[in-house]
Amino acid sequence: MSDDYIHSLREAVGHQPIILNFAGGILTNAQGDVLLQKRTDFNAWGLPGGALELGESQAEACQREFKEETGLRVKVTQLLGSLSKATQRYPNGDLAQTIVTMFKVEVVGGTLEVANAETADLAFFALDNLPEIFNDQHQVVLTHYRKGQYPFYD
Repeated sequence: MSDDYIHSLREAVGHQPIILNFAGGILTNAQGDVLLQKRTDFNAWGLPGGALELGESQAEACQREFKEETGLRVKVTQLLGSLSKATQRYPNGDLAQTIVTMFKVEVVGGTLEVANAETADLAFFALDNLPEIFNDQHQVVLTHYRKGQYPFYD
């Protein structure tokens, strides 16, 4: 198994369109504010999460990505939904149809910290006062969550 499935795949196919599976989550604080990550690749805000590695479940990927991107250990408590019809062009020219599975998560350990190359900042935002979100899928997830409309799918 590869430690970086996407990197290995991209070495073989270059920038050609591919299908990628992602998992992420919504973590809220006591006030109901949602944790967002300011991403270094897009210089914009989104939900913590990332691509599945070979052999990982969606829940395992969500937990791993939270640890890598936020410093927090989380447990998955609820499936929120899945979106599968969007495409994403990355700053490096890669194009992918993205399948995103989102979960509600709770903190079980760790410390909130910006300590990786993918994260420029971390902050909690009120659901009615969110910054610009880096892609449509994350915006759709946040809209469904704010309205209490889950599970969701496209």
